[in-house]
Amino acid sequence: MDKLKKVIRETCIGINSIYISSYVPRKCGIATYTSDLTRAIDLINPYCGSKIVALVRPEDKIDYPPEVKFKISQYKIDSYIKAADYINKSRADIVVLEHEFGLYGGEFGEYIIKLLELIKKPLIITAHTIPVDPDTGYGLVLKDVLKFADKVIVMMPEILRKLVKKYNYPEENIEIIPHGVPDMSMEVNSGYKKKKGLEGRIVLGNINLLSEIKGLEYIIEALREIKEHFSNILYLIIGQTHPVVLQTEGEKYRNFLKQKVKQYNLQENVRFINKYMTLKELILWLQVIDIYITPYLDPQQTASGALAYAIGAGKVCISTPYLYAKDVLAEGRGIIVPFRDPRAIADAVMDICKNPQKKLKMEMKAYKFGRLMTWYNVALQHLRVFNEILDKHENKKFFKAI
Repeated sequence: MDKLKKVIRETCIGINSIYISSYVPRKCGIATYTSDLTRAIDLINPYCGSKIVALVRPEDKIDYPPEVKFKISQYKIDSYIKAADYINKSRADIVVLEHEFGLYGGEFGEYIIKLLELIKKPLIITAHTIPVDPDTGYGLVLKDVLKFADKVIVMMPEILRKLVKKYNYPEENIEIIPHGVPDMSMEVNSGYKKKKGLEGRIVLGNINLLSEIKGLEYIIEALREIKEHFSNILYLIIGQTHPVVLQTEGEKYRNFLKQKVKQYNLQENVRFINKYMTLKELILWLQVIDIYITPYLDPQQTASGALAYAIGAGKVCISTPYLYAKDVLAEGRGIIVPFRDPRAIADAVMDICKNPQKKLKMEMKAYKFGRLMTWYNVALQHLRVFNEILDKHENKKFFKAI
C-alpha cells in the first residue's frame, strides 16, 4: 500500500494539501496568490483538490467558496487551536502556510505560533516578508515560525541569502520558487487600446490596491516633463484603495493624488479606474498598457504580484530598486530608477518612447523570463517539494519502526 501511495504521488495525482492563508474573495494580495497557486496545483493534482484554512477578520462580510473548509478568526487565539485540531484530523498529507505578518493576530502576528506548535503533519512555509532585524519584534516571531518548517519557500535568491546570513537558517531547508503569473500571450496592443477607446495614446500604468507606500505621486510629477515631449501620454491608476487603508484613512491618498493631477493640469493625462480587478480584467488592462511602472517606496519589499504579472505579459517595466524589482528586472529585463525621483522616471519613459527597438528588445527579455514564472511551472515546483518532504517523512517512519 505504501508503494502504491508513492507511485500515485509521483504521478502528481495523489497529494492532499491544506493551505493556511487569506483567500478570495477577500481583497488581499496573499489571498489572490493562494487562489492562483492552488488552482494551478489542482490542475496537475486533480484527484485531491486543495483545501483552505482561511484567516478572517470580524469586519469581513465574505461568502467563501467551497474549498474553504475552516475559518480562523484572526484575533482569537482559541480559533488557531481549533484550526490545528481540524488540520490534524483531516486527510491532508501536507500543510502549506502562507506567512505574511498582517494576516495573523497577536503581538507581531504571534498567534500563528500556537497553531504551528500543535500541527502534527509535514509543514511548508512560504515566507512572503522577511523583517530587516531578526532580533526584535517581527523578526523574532519569524524565527519562531520558521523552526516548525520542513521546508521554507522564498521567491528570489536575495531572500535565501538574507535568511541564511541574518536569521542563521539552514540553506538546505530553503527552496526558491518564483511568484507565479498567468500564461499570457505577447501581442501587439493596438487592438486592446481600441477596445478601451485609447487609440493613439502612449499608456503608462499600474494595477494596485492603493496606499501611500506605492509612491504613485512620483509618476504624476514625472508626467509634467513627459507631457512636454509626448502630449498623447496617458497614465492609468488602476485599482481600489487597500481595504485596511480605506478603513483607517478613507480615500485620503487617492484624493491627494487627484489634487496633484489638478495642480499640474494633467486631467487629460491621468485616469483613475477605482475598481478591484478580476483576473480577466487585470490581464486585459495589462495588454493595454505600454509601460508598467512600480515606484514603490519600501526598499525591503520582497514580492510584487503586480510587477510579476507585468513581466509575464512582456511589458517594459520601470521600477524603484526594492528587493523584488532588482531581482526580476536584472540583466536588461527592465529599468531601475532611484526612489522618489520623478525626473528619473520621466527620462526612462521618454527614452523608451523614443527607441522602439530598445522597447521591443526589453519586452522580449521580460516575456522570456516570464515563461519560467507561469503558474503551471510554479505548481510543478511546489509538487516536487511536496514529494520530497513526504518521502523524507516516510523514511523517518521506516527507521523509527526498525
